[in-house]
Amino acid sequence: MRSNPTGRQLRLGSELRKLREVAGLTATQAGRLLGVKQNQISNMEAGRVGVSPERVRTLADHYRCADTEVVEALCGMTSDRTRGWWEEYRDLLPAPLLDLAEAEHHAEQLRTSVTVHIPGLLQTSEHAREVFRQDAPELSPPEIEHRVSFRIKRQSVLFRDPPTVQRVVIHEAALRMQFGGPKVARRQLEHLAEMSERPHVRLQVIPFSAGAFAGSGQSIYYINGAVQQLDSVNLDQSHGPVFLDAEEQLQKYRVLLSRIEAIALPPMDSRDFISAIARNL
Repeated sequence: MRSNPTGRQLRLGSELRKLREVAGLTATQAGRLLGVKQNQISNMEAGRVGVSPERVRTLADHYRCADTEVVEALCGMTSDRTRGWWEEYRDLLPAPLLDLAEAEHHAEQLRTSVTVHIPGLLQTSEHAREVFRQDAPELSPPEIEHRVSFRIKRQSVLFRDPPTVQRVVIHEAALRMQFGGPKVARRQLEHLAEMSERPHVRLQVIPFSAGAFAGSGQSIYYINGAVQQLDSVNLDQSHGPVFLDAEEQLQKYRVLLSRIEAIALPPMDSRDFISAIARNL
């Protein structure tokens, strides 16, 4: 029995519960079909016990779920039992941060829109360190270094083979925030320009001249799963990451991101825009 299921384990359980509810079955009824007690169904749906691919297929059959793509995606969520690198930080950082790294590791694509911050996967260590120095309550030097190293390790998804595709929109306001002073800011901007040259990183800039736009008041981090039903949205709050996965929420943020990308400068123009700001620091 798991005492602290990960975000991925919780999501698998949540999706199994949704399938059961769509089928109009109670946990007790589902248990009878499977030949187990009601509490075992509840524990599976709460992520407290493991589920095999065979059991997922059996449940889907009982629930009359004919979407084989979704069923196989759920089976894929059961088969990866390896402990990711993020587990090294289990006693050092809040659990939602570990869940974020796990979600990024398994993502098919990452989409981001930010107004006043550089996306974590594109930050230099110097920039990240200055960001964490602004946390409230104040972090100790060891806590800051743990968070910096964790953030840099998260970036491995952009350098593995094959790398995860990342689509990013950054507002000019974020580009002009000089965390750590001109030298650190210049290096951060140069790093953005360099990363934008990678074929799997699509980086766009929204200049001040673009004016108002929908979604400008928040950062949006959309994490694409193996199928659209398994997508999630991460909203970065002062108290930590918050995950959303209801279909109406996912649809809302897909529309917002598409609108935001549509008004942003094209990638090549965005790279020149970033480089021009860097030269003037």
